[in-house]
Amino acid sequence: MAIEINDSNFQELVLKSDKPVMLDFWAEWCGPCRMVGPFVEELAKEYEGKAVVGKVDVDNNPNVSAEFGIRNIPTILFFKGGKIVDKQVGAVPKSVLEGKLKSQL
Repeated sequence: MAIEINDSNFQELVLKSDKPVMLDFWAEWCGPCRMVGPFVEELAKEYEGKAVVGKVDVDNNPNVSAEFGIRNIPTILFFKGGKIVDKQVGAVPKSVLEGKLKSQL
């Protein structure tokens, strides 16, 4: 299951992670987010132990969302070594997200 990332645990779980991180910025009311959500959960299971897969609810975590200039959701950011290395805005097939995540391993 994807980890719930919030304003208070972001630094520890994302920026200080020794594994690549895939972070889904989403909201409950967002239709395209609901399309991508199951893919994020599947990837969380498939890459457990190899990568960190998390979700940030933009409505409840305005600081992290603002820090990265999240204006459209879903936005999925890929981090490695605490830095953004890739980005995906909008709903895409699971294979696109998996390809971006795999390239960080």
